[in-house]
Amino acid sequence: MIISNLSLSCAHCPEGVARSTEATDAYEEVSGSLPPPSLSPTGHLLVAVCLGFIGTFGFLSNFLVLTLFCRYRALRTPMNLMLVSISASDLLVSVLGTPFSFAASTQGRWLIGRAGCVWYGFVNSCLGIVSLISLAVLSYERYCTMMAQTIADCRDFRPTLAGICFSWLYSVAWTVPPLLGWSRYGPEGPGTTCSVDWRTRTPNNISYIICLFTFCLVLPFGVILYSYGKLLHAIRQVRICNVNVMRALVPK
Repeated sequence: MIISNLSLSCAHCPEGVARSTEATDAYEEVSGSLPPPSLSPTGHLLVAVCLGFIGTFGFLSNFLVLTLFCRYRALRTPMNLMLVSISASDLLVSVLGTPFSFAASTQGRWLIGRAGCVWYGFVNSCLGIVSLISLAVLSYERYCTMMAQTIADCRDFRPTLAGICFSWLYSVAWTVPPLLGWSRYGPEGPGTTCSVDWRTRTPNNISYIICLFTFCLVLPFGVILYSYGKLLHAIRQVRICNVNVMRALVPK
């Protein structure tokens, strides 16, 4: 049985080198590939502090939004219901995702194995896409409301509920394929978070990344730009019309 010199020497490694080797082994266990360059202990600490702040602030702010929506009946409007859906997805990220990446950053390595990495990547990807698609749906709904000839019914929740269902189902539809073999979820960055495999250059993986980029980023971003662009154009036209009316009313 042949044992490498590296393995023999690590028995007497300093603590920092042993920790680096431990992180490397954990990364290889999760991804099955060589680890990327890791952050220094100070870098991991800074990431942990940022994640702790983001997770705490995200949890408290979104929990407050949900509490106010449930407490005050006046806030229960169709548009606010869409905002509640966005807050719920962000709150779930703070509960189901950020604590694991925070704990991994404090230790400098991923802590809950390959199954946990896949679960983390799926949940965070899905919830992130939910927020973006919900913003696109919200912008399009505002555009349709502003352009409608009739006054919107503030008691009709059906269009908003349909938009919420579409946002969640659309997101699930685009984040399930890596679980079924079209691309995969794995470690990213220094190995303390997991997401879609951005690094592997195979036709299978590249095709999924292109589709994900097109339909889950470019398309919703385009809808947002189109909707708010049309709204700004309509507001500008109304402003010009009002100015012309005022000029016509002023005696010469």
